[in-house]
Amino acid sequence: MLRLLIEPIVRAALAEDLGRAGDITTDAVVPAEARVEAVIAARQPGVLGGLDAALLAFELLDPELRFECLAVDGERIERGQKVARISGRARPVLAGERVALNLLCRVSGVASATRTLADAIAGSKAKIVCTRKTTPGLRILEKYAVRLGGGANHRFGLDDAMLIKDNHIALAGGVGAVLERARAQAGHLVKIELEVDTLDQLAEALEHRVDAVLLDNMDPETLRRAVQMVGGRAITEASGRITRETAPAIAAAGVDLISSGWITHSAPILDLGLDID
Repeated sequence: MLRLLIEPIVRAALAEDLGRAGDITTDAVVPAEARVEAVIAARQPGVLGGLDAALLAFELLDPELRFECLAVDGERIERGQKVARISGRARPVLAGERVALNLLCRVSGVASATRTLADAIAGSKAKIVCTRKTTPGLRILEKYAVRLGGGANHRFGLDDAMLIKDNHIALAGGVGAVLERARAQAGHLVKIELEVDTLDQLAEALEHRVDAVLLDNMDPETLRRAVQMVGGRAITEASGRITRETAPAIAAAGVDLISSGWITHSAPILDLGLDID
């Protein structure tokens, strides 16, 4: 990832952890001249992600630290596998350890969760995509993690594209009215997607032209009928209660995209740890 994009995140995390006086424990008990060799290793299998962020956490504290990557982002890793080696002054290694691991474990966790769903629908045309249900301040890293896990990104923010949901429809006066208003304001590069809960709503949306339809909480048979109704005139996206168990049947219905908020808002971390050799 571009350092320019992730450095503010890492700096903020370090400032939060170091507080007003720095690492008073390490400064008290570890001699200033002490040096270490340390490794970061996986404590469970999964998909690795976030090495650049981890490296930056150490580098911002001591540019002279040596950081050697032993694996690459997006790689499937096994329990016990070493993914990085760090050498240099001990104090900055210990001071940066928690921030580096927090970011590394979080990004790897999202990548691993995404890979679980992507593997579940392998062989279908569908693609797993994320949502805006991300951790405040970490969206760019979590969206990156989704790509590492074999998924794709939906909107990065409210200004990327228009996604018209049920509350928009209610406040605008119906499907036809909301689409007319949206089209009048959308620039020539802005796509318009409409969330529909029923096939009747879908039929009305297709009459007024739309770039994509979000088929919300529909069972596989209803999704299949919806895909047939669309007939390639719009991108079809399924959402709602997506799990590893339900995803294959949803993909088999023929949708283009399957969106999941779980892969970012509820993905467990992938456990990695730092140990001094």
